[in-house]
Amino acid sequence: MPRTEAVARRTYGGRTAADRRAERRGRLLEAGLQLFGTEGYAATSIEKLCTHAGVSTRNFYEEFNSREDLLIALHSRANEQSYRAVNAAFAEATDAALAERFELAVRTFINNMASDPRWARLAYVEMIGVSDKVEKHRMAWRKRWWDFMVAEADRAVLRGEAKARDFTLPALAVIASVNELVHHYSVNRGRITLDEVIAEVVRFAVAAVTA
Repeated sequence: MPRTEAVARRTYGGRTAADRRAERRGRLLEAGLQLFGTEGYAATSIEKLCTHAGVSTRNFYEEFNSREDLLIALHSRANEQSYRAVNAAFAEATDAALAERFELAVRTFINNMASDPRWARLAYVEMIGVSDKVEKHRMAWRKRWWDFMVAEADRAVLRGEAKARDFTLPALAVIASVNELVHHYSVNRGRITLDEVIAEVVRFAVAAVTA
């Protein structure tokens, strides 16, 4: 057995080194969500993250190369969870009408991304303008959601719910509306409801595809 594998399997207090490392990574991710999502990315140093997570800076660099990498990991986690949730919801509504499927997709996505204000701030405020690396990552996820929206619009054409056309710009407009409205909701909690945001996005999305 290679030495690194043997070390990973060695137990301390009933936990392996791999278990302890996974726990430290989890604490760093939670610290990133809390601090980036409340105090902001620019105001959060690696030292502050480590203090909040109860780990050393050495532990931090064992998991992430930089604060950027932690921010990207959090953004990926939120989007992956949302993407899986939307696809799972669609799998149970294969024969639903376009408006119903859009309502289901939007509700599932927004509930995942905006139910916790820290996630909303991280995804729609703190990700913007950090660096070329972060922006490239953010654009890759936007493209993935963009393709998802176009595929759903094309499906509506096959079902006779919309006329065939290039849905590139409508899909981009819907994504932009989601981003802006979720951000608006996150800074105006108590004055507008999540249901109002969802209803507005669904109206816009259906109109964008069927107009």
